[in-house]
Amino acid sequence: MGVWRIDADVLAGGRFVVSPMAETVGCLAALNGQHRVSPSQRDWLAEHRAAFRARWAADPFALPFLRDAIRPGWLADFLVRPPRGDAPRFADELARVADTTDEQARRDILETLDRPLAPVLRGDGLVERAVELLDWVWRHTIRPGWPRRRRVFEADIVARTERLGSGGWTAVLDRLRPGMRWLGDGRLQINAYDYPPRDVTGSRLLFVPVTAYRGWVAWEEPGDVHAIVYPCTGWLAQDPDVVPPDALARLVGPARARILTLLAAPKSTTQLVALTGQTLGSAGGHLRVLREAGLADRRRAGRSVLYYRTELGDALCRGEGGRRPPRP
Repeated sequence: MGVWRIDADVLAGGRFVVSPMAETVGCLAALNGQHRVSPSQRDWLAEHRAAFRARWAADPFALPFLRDAIRPGWLADFLVRPPRGDAPRFADELARVADTTDEQARRDILETLDRPLAPVLRGDGLVERAVELLDWVWRHTIRPGWPRRRRVFEADIVARTERLGSGGWTAVLDRLRPGMRWLGDGRLQINAYDYPPRDVTGSRLLFVPVTAYRGWVAWEEPGDVHAIVYPCTGWLAQDPDVVPPDALARLVGPARARILTLLAAPKSTTQLVALTGQTLGSAGGHLRVLREAGLADRRRAGRSVLYYRTELGDALCRGEGGRRPPRP
């Protein structure tokens, strides 16, 4: 199994980062059809797969590139470099991919390839065409809905940060992605593959949420940065743009109705802030009113306080059923 050796200093300096490029690569893998699709990707895939195939199916580069560079259980390293900075922009991350030489990209693709490289990938322009493909996927399928995705990722980060406060790094790392678990004694099982242990002592460690099913790991040398890209799952993938029933919004107000709708699963105040964009004071005030009206209640979970709907709150939310807003 693949094991990383991690010391306390590396864990103490670990950071969560939202990466537009990581999400783009994960979605490209889903469009490619060789990676398992997560529940949170299914609607998106149904919406965009036809347009993707119409644009790229007849392209002499795209399908051979996807077949060789994005394979089951494998992503070419030049596509998945760890992000830089706390809030990387897609344009900056794409520029880093563009800085890769064609020869380096070919070495990355060939690292575990058990067949000859596709002929179309042997000439000049490999990286340029890969950049064109990534940019198309971002602009046409991800960027229009990026604010919603970012809010979901930020809510995920809030939830895991709160878990860190109540249960320590073991609670955060254990099963963060399929096949991953904390073994103790400074050892983190990354996956079930038979790889030599990797010492990440002294490295900068990043955690990057995506909608992909499994996620992946990546590192960059020099720079000594390691990244664990993990799937945003469960209620954390809940659509923050679901509109509450009209009758409920008229009864308690749109902001409170939206919070009550999001309390289909228990959430903390900071998670609701991340999902709604409201201030901490506003969210807290709305929660207080909902509790006083008997529509919501709270309980303590470790060091966190989680809010949830009461039976009355559930009944009101079931009045018409949540609906999605019309697309712009």
